[in-house]
Amino acid sequence: MRSKLACLVLAAVLSRASAAEPAAEEYRVKGAFLLNFAKFVEWPAPVFKAPGDPLAICVLGSNPFTAALEQAARAVVVDNRALTMRPIPDLQQAHACQILFVGQSEKRRMHAVLEAVQGDSILTVGETDGFLAAGGVIEFRVEDGKVKIDISAAAAKRAGLHISAKLMSVAQSGKR
Repeated sequence: MRSKLACLVLAAVLSRASAAEPAAEEYRVKGAFLLNFAKFVEWPAPVFKAPGDPLAICVLGSNPFTAALEQAARAVVVDNRALTMRPIPDLQQAHACQILFVGQSEKRRMHAVLEAVQGDSILTVGETDGFLAAGGVIEFRVEDGKVKIDISAAAAKRAGLHISAKLMSVAQSGKR
């Protein structure tokens, strides 16, 4: 029931975009990807202290996602875990996240961010050119007006994450 509600809320969020708001549409799509990544990634058991602990999607830097998307995250349950989507004001809080979105506003300190979470089982997702080369797991890019993803299988392995073949097949360059 909650999954159906989440899908309806997410569909409503995505349908509100108009041609006049390309940036808003881009972040609606990126937000939908973030919510869905949780379904196609497995984290090592020690990442969660208890079986019902929520899966935290954190946003470092300016938060381009809408309140509706944050509300949609609350309606999604993956492997008996609720999702939470929240901004984090500083890097120290990143260690409590399972998915970390590093926004364009953090471009200057992207390398420092990735270095700080190195060794943690965190799915790092960024939108800055060179995010994968810097050690990130998933990089968003916009091509022909569409949001696409690239995935570094090597970075995922270093983080102890297992990314499903289904998600890898969506990526443009899953063998990086």
